[in-house]
Amino acid sequence: MKRITFILIATLICGIASAQFAGVQRGQQPQPLPEGFKPASTNTFLSPYPAVNAQTRQAMFRVVAKTAQNVQIDLSGKKYDMTKDTAGVWTCTSDPQVVGFHYYAVLIDGVAVMDRNTEAYFGSNWESSGIEIPEGPEGDYYRFNKNIPHGQVRSIYYWSEINGLERHINVYVPAEYEQNPDKKYPVLYLVHGWGEDENGWSNQGHMANIMDGLIAAGKAVPMIVVMPSGDIKTNSDVRQASGDVTKIYADNLIPYIDKTFRTNTDKQHRAMAGLSRGGMQTTMTVFANMDKFAWMGTFSGFFVRGDDVVSAFNGVFKDPAAFDKQMNLLFISTGTEERNPKDQVEKLKAHGIKNIVFHESQGTAHEWLTWRRALNEFAPRIFK
Repeated sequence: MKRITFILIATLICGIASAQFAGVQRGQQPQPLPEGFKPASTNTFLSPYPAVNAQTRQAMFRVVAKTAQNVQIDLSGKKYDMTKDTAGVWTCTSDPQVVGFHYYAVLIDGVAVMDRNTEAYFGSNWESSGIEIPEGPEGDYYRFNKNIPHGQVRSIYYWSEINGLERHINVYVPAEYEQNPDKKYPVLYLVHGWGEDENGWSNQGHMANIMDGLIAAGKAVPMIVVMPSGDIKTNSDVRQASGDVTKIYADNLIPYIDKTFRTNTDKQHRAMAGLSRGGMQTTMTVFANMDKFAWMGTFSGFFVRGDDVVSAFNGVFKDPAAFDKQMNLLFISTGTEERNPKDQVEKLKAHGIKNIVFHESQGTAHEWLTWRRALNEFAPRIFK
């Protein structure tokens, strides 16, 4: 009798729990949004907010903070005051935004926190909220295309003698990699910027979608793309970083990649590019190892102090013919709304540097859409 009673009670409890769970699930269903607004592609599962309007490029935010006195959204350099209703729900709508990816934060009584409704993106040295303001069909090059073959992004750790620690990398291999066991591939080393990490090119940059599309269309040759960390990390006992990241790239990372993957190991089949600080790291790495690289790109990352570009970087540009013989391509890209090195590029061209290409992303600043466009322009130009 006791056993039957126990079973009946357990069944009743499970039934109540199931009903409650179903109610929670129903409660999570998106409420009707204002006309023209849709949940952002960067939202977490089932979160209707933030919502974006593709036509007006506005974003609508919703935060539940019943006891807060003041809540704001910090987006693209502007703080938006939110309005609280009687249920403790705060809302606001932004000004029109530039299309593309933007970090943002919720300020609750002056304290910056993540919005629990979005995926986490590592930026500015913390896990940040992010929102994608959608482009039209012109943004299809970085979206997933179900009609083409797709490569893989592999998460790998390798040991750095210089760093004295294991270091994490993401490695993209093209869709055909496993189907061609005897084929060797060129390698592009692709570096993130300051405050971000080796996951940035995959998550914020949609690198794999870009490369899949370029390779499938025959615009870029199949290649391996290595995305390393641009920071020198430390262990829990030593909090001060030491070493030179350019030496880690050249002396630890490249040998590991050539040993682990089927690569062409000569300089003609090795390229490096990076955004912002990663562009400067690319410059320092390549110019110190001209025997290892024949292709390089800087995305918002070509900075020369002063007017003497010819003598910059230990005089690598002094002999234009020698530079062109060693470097097949120096690709310099920038957004039109950020610091622009166009005059420096023109000086290098006037000096006689021929293997140089300048690219501008129209209407964008120091942001991921600038760098997506740069990669889309750079990758088809290398290893050919």
